[in-house]
Formats: sequence, C-alpha cells, structure tokens
Amino acid sequence: MLRLLQRVSHFLANYTSFFIIAIAIFTFFVPETFKWVSGTRQTVILGLIMLTMGLTLSTDDFKILAHRPLDIFIGALAQFIIMPGVAYLLVHVFHLDPALAIGILLVGCCPGGVSSNIMSYLCHGDVAFSVGMTCASTIVAPVMTPLLMQLTAGEIIQIDAVGMFKGILIVTIIPVAFGCLLNYLYSRKSYFPVIKSLMPGVSVFCLALIVGGVISTVHDSLVARGAILFFETFGVVFCHNSLGYLLGWVAGMMAHFNVPKKRTISIEVGMQNAGLATNLATNFFAAQPLAVLPCAISCVWHSISGTILAGIYLKWDHLHGYNLKEDGELDGVDDAGNEKVTIEK
Repeated sequence: MLRLLQRVSHFLANYTSFFIIAIAIFTFFVPETFKWVSGTRQTVILGLIMLTMGLTLSTDDFKILAHRPLDIFIGALAQFIIMPGVAYLLVHVFHLDPALAIGILLVGCCPGGVSSNIMSYLCHGDVAFSVGMTCASTIVAPVMTPLLMQLTAGEIIQIDAVGMFKGILIVTIIPVAFGCLLNYLYSRKSYFPVIKSLMPGVSVFCLALIVGGVISTVHDSLVARGAILFFETFGVVFCHNSLGYLLGWVAGMMAHFNVPKKRTISIEVGMQNAGLATNLATNFFAAQPLAVLPCAISCVWHSISGTILAGIYLKWDHLHGYNLKEDGELDGVDDAGNEKVTIEK
C-alpha cells in the first residue's frame, strides 16, 4: 500500500499540470463536485500545502538566508517589485474589470510558488538559491502582500490589510514553521523519509482541490460570459507570467549572476503562490467572485509554463553542448553566461 502511495505521489509530481487541468475540465462539467472546497475548508487545504513545504525544509535551508544575504535580498526585491509592478501595468493597459484586476494584482503581490524549487532543479538552476528565495518571500509575505495590495489595488477596493496580514500568517507561516519543526524533530527517524516522499503528491492533490473549488465558484459566470471571459483572463495571466520570467532574467543580468542563478531568479520571479492568492481572493474579496478566476488560471498555467521554461533551458544546454559541473556552474560559460571554452559535442 505504501509503495502504491509513493508511486501515486511520484506520478502526480511528474504530471502536475495534466492532473490539475483534468480536474479543472471535470469540474467545469460537474461543478457540484468541489463546491465544498470554500471558506475554512479551502484555508485548511492551503495550510496543508504549506505544511508539505515546511516538511521538506531543513535547518540547512534556512542557513542559506544567512550565508547568501545579498543574493536573497536581490531576489526578494525583484520578486516584490517586478510582479506587482507588471500586474499593475497590465490592469491599466487592458482596462480590466475591477474583479479581474483584483485577482491579477493578488497573484502579483503574493510570494513565490513552492513548485519553483522543483523547476530550478530540473533546469540545472541554483536550487539552494531557489529555496532561499522561496523561504524569504514567504516569511515577509504577511507584511509585503497586504502593503503591496494597498498600494496597487487600494484605488479599486478597500483593502483589509490587518485582516490579510493575519490570514497570511495563519495559512503560510504557521504551517511552514510547524512542518520545519517536525522535520527538525523527526528527520532522523527511519519512517520520516517515507513521509517526505509522499508530500509532493499531497501538495499537488491539495492544489487540484483548490482549483476545483474555484472553478465551481465561477462556473456560472464562465457559462454566462463564455470563452471571451476565459481567454481575456488567460491572456493577462500569460503576459504577467511571461514578463515575470523575462524581467527576472534581466534582474539576474543586472546583478551579474551566473547562468544557474539567472535561471533560478527568472523562475522564482515568474512563478507565484497562486494558491495563496486564490485563498485571499475568496476570503477577502467575496463581493467580487470573479477575482478568483485569474488566481485559478495562474495555479494551472504557472505549473505548465515553469515546466516549459525548464525544458527550454535544458534544450539550450543540449544545443550548445554545455554540461553542469559539480560546483553548480555550467561548463563552457563564464559568470556572465558568455562562452569561454569550446566543448566537444
């Protein structure tokens, strides 16, 4: 039974995008299935996702924050300037409805997504840097997200900054801290690695539940306004996400990062914790039910685009004959990413 669960977890981790898309399509045709995923239940499910993140973090991961403060500071600065700024720009360029504007601004003001660490690993990025950025942005999110929402969305709707601070604290910091505590206390137990191996599957399954709950909530609006509403929202999400990847890479170039770090900051900036955005939209902007739509689409699309981008980076390595060395650098490139040696193909 345990092996079966591990195989299921591995399968869900490898095919996250397909699974979430399947759940979204199924829910669209059978919306009653996930109507129960709302309110407190949704908060608990998101808390479970953050708990799985905490279970995978060790004390060594947090030491990164102390050992590489400048890298982490630059990454966090890019995260909380680029994504809210791009979201604010898109809201005004596309003249979005207030509800959709709130949703895309929420996605932009949230911390980095937990799956970005996996994408950084897959594309030979700097995984330690990725983990450090995710930790840092999550830790400061209770302050930064309400503050940025007040700055970017305050002209659209009244922001309950204090309530949002408490909500983010409850749904992110506390579960992550509890997971880290469990990891610290039981990491040397023989059964703990088995538990950790199940966490990716649990995280993906919980994210699918949240997406299903959102589709159930906005189902009637989607039916009433048809494909136009979906593609309009997806277009904005696509631009927001893609510009995040691009400007994240530019930030890495400006900071003179090497290639693995530029890949990592690109992915970290572009991939947001859309699950948290979904929860905030549901709990704090219930009067604007369509606000959850950009968040739900982001949940799905960020996983897809992150996988695509990681594949592009790997394809680039293959075409140019570059290999990852043990120290995390790419053979054949200098710190600026320029070719320095010729490698046999």
